Amino acid sequence: MNTYRILINGTVQGVGFRPFVYRLATRYKITGNISNAADGVHIVITTTPEILQDFLHSLHTELPSLAFIDTIKTRKLDKTIHFDGFFIVQTEESGKRTVRIPPDVSICEACEKELFDPKNRRYGYPFIACTHCGVRYSIIYDLPYDRKNTSMKFFTMCKACETEYTNPLDRRYHAQPIGCWECGPTLSLFDNLGAAFEATQEEMMEKTVRLLLEGKIVAVKGVGGYHLMCDATNEVAVKQLRERKRRPHKPFAVMVKDMAMAKELAHINAKEEALLGCKERPIVILNAQRSTLNAYIAPNISRIGLFLPYTPLHLLLLHRFDRPLVATSANVTDEPICTDMESLRQLNGVYDYVLDHDRTIVNGVDDSVVMAVADQTIMLRRARGYAPVSITLPFELPKRVLAVGANQKSTVAIGFDDQVILSPHIGDLDSIGSVAYYEKNIETLERIYDFTPDVIVHDMHPAYESTKYAKGNCKGLPLHEVQHHYAHILGVMAEKSIEGKVFGVAFDGTGLGEDGTLWGGEFLVCDYGSYERMAYLKTFKLLGGAKAIKEPKRVALSLLFDLYGEEATRLDNPTIQAFTDAQLRTYYLSWQKGLNAPLSSSVGRLFDAVASLLGVCQVMSFEGQSGMMLEEMYDSQIEGHYPFEYKYGAIDPLPMVEAILKEKDQKTAVSKFFHTLIEMIASVYCEYDHLPLVCSGGVFQNRLLVKLLVARFPHVYLPNDFPPNDGGIALGQTIAAAKLSD
Repeated sequence: MNTYRILINGTVQGVGFRPFVYRLATRYKITGNISNAADGVHIVITTTPEILQDFLHSLHTELPSLAFIDTIKTRKLDKTIHFDGFFIVQTEESGKRTVRIPPDVSICEACEKELFDPKNRRYGYPFIACTHCGVRYSIIYDLPYDRKNTSMKFFTMCKACETEYTNPLDRRYHAQPIGCWECGPTLSLFDNLGAAFEATQEEMMEKTVRLLLEGKIVAVKGVGGYHLMCDATNEVAVKQLRERKRRPHKPFAVMVKDMAMAKELAHINAKEEALLGCKERPIVILNAQRSTLNAYIAPNISRIGLFLPYTPLHLLLLHRFDRPLVATSANVTDEPICTDMESLRQLNGVYDYVLDHDRTIVNGVDDSVVMAVADQTIMLRRARGYAPVSITLPFELPKRVLAVGANQKSTVAIGFDDQVILSPHIGDLDSIGSVAYYEKNIETLERIYDFTPDVIVHDMHPAYESTKYAKGNCKGLPLHEVQHHYAHILGVMAEKSIEGKVFGVAFDGTGLGEDGTLWGGEFLVCDYGSYERMAYLKTFKLLGGAKAIKEPKRVALSLLFDLYGEEATRLDNPTIQAFTDAQLRTYYLSWQKGLNAPLSSSVGRLFDAVASLLGVCQVMSFEGQSGMMLEEMYDSQIEGHYPFEYKYGAIDPLPMVEAILKEKDQKTAVSKFFHTLIEMIASVYCEYDHLPLVCSGGVFQNRLLVKLLVARFPHVYLPNDFPPNDGGIALGQTIAAAKLSD
């Protein structure tokens, strides 16, 4: 008999791992102990070498559903220790913090069964949970993940819950969110003036359902924040929500009772069904069945974002309501999701009532959004259920890195050893509130992991709030800047563990280039240490600067000036018709003299220009609207592409623009435009096709473009574990900083 010390790192806390090991030890008649620690789970066991191997094999093959092992390190001790049995011992809180933070996941089947079982003591309890499900990251103050380090510390367990919590063979052993009607969180119901309804918990649920049936808008507190909810079948209610929230066109997400209800609203394939039903419960973008869809849910768009209930509270509401509910994040435009009543009051002109609860949300986290394209999962927003995420790198980081990300769709990351911890989706840093929320996310990761960086890395753009944060908080630490599109490609390389050089295609809306222009149509040859810009979309001027991002007509007008000069003002097409004569004269002078007209090579802006030229969209109310509307008009039966010029590394889109102007059929123009983008990639990649093709950037969130890309290049690498948009920039920055600081 020998004694072994085993250190296991990964997602091994708050997921039922210790009772799982306890049961294994009992099965193999192993003696010893197990404890949580800051750097993972520590096991000390006395057994034979043969049984040790069987035990380690079972650790890997029989893991609890929420657990994930990164590493197992086993060391034989010099002296054999004799134990009287196998014990779960007190958590060791000192040491280096490397354990993964468990994400919030949906209610499990066992808890759902108990929720609707009249004989169960938690029947109808809106916060039922066990070791295999429920809140995690959203309630964590600190590691290790024990009740005293979560917002559940404010609830004292009753005797029945404590008995379950302390029994290693119980499903709720050390389930930190454990509670019941007697000792756990409770609901409250208020009107928008703050007046509370005096009622039982059951009556509050019934009252909420009646309010929704009456067409009211109810703010419902969930896991990582509040949803604004209303009856998705009630056009008046949905229209009213749009008007109050000042969200005229951007699609709303819809929560449905079950898979059967989802299939009434959308066409769902096997992969999409699996995504809808997975434990993370993301919003899944699906092809809608228009005949059953409220026109105000997703105006002029044939896709819909659906998700299933992921908390017992949601299940109870939808079980009673029995129809789909709009469930959109409760936030002011460009602000983070509301997580308490104080922040929610900013919206009291939007909601009519609030269904609240008294479990504190420590870390706000939005709903995740995904889509399935060409058998790939494309993450559009990585948040609840998936984040924070730990990514294992193919090399060790020489220093501890803080990567502060970009300015849009922001995330941040910390890197140490061979791990990068990527935060949940933070959002656009366009307001004081969003910047404060961004800084809180950095502070949270640094606190939880007891992390102090050796180096800070940021984007090249000096006006980004993330760059300002880095420069204002460096405290004498080395700063590194990383080009935006290089970071996009590095992120995918890290996710896929690609060594050596790759050919990267980075298409997005905006990113500052080394020449001072705004890049966004880039072809790069790069590795972990450097990159070279091999080709790019030929630049054009953005009339009005940042205003052009929301007004496609400005981009299209600039391209028309490139083609025809002042003569363009006398043309008759949808773009010219969108301006007054005075505006046309003013913008021509601006274009001619380069006044407030920065140069851009952005494919995202090219989408905007085409939408304007075809009269599809002149002004956008949400990001990506032009691309989504163009996608609606695509016809798979139409073949061919438009001409473009590729010379000396520059791809000139003007021949395509000229051809589009002559096209009489809108669908033909749109279809050939998409094909032309694929041909642009092919025309450059053919010179470098000995290298892996890696694509990233916000433009690759377009479902149709991804579908056409994968059809043309089946072996293309796209990000799957993080978004192609700027949500992956922090990961790429971490990789670049590692090599720069060697």
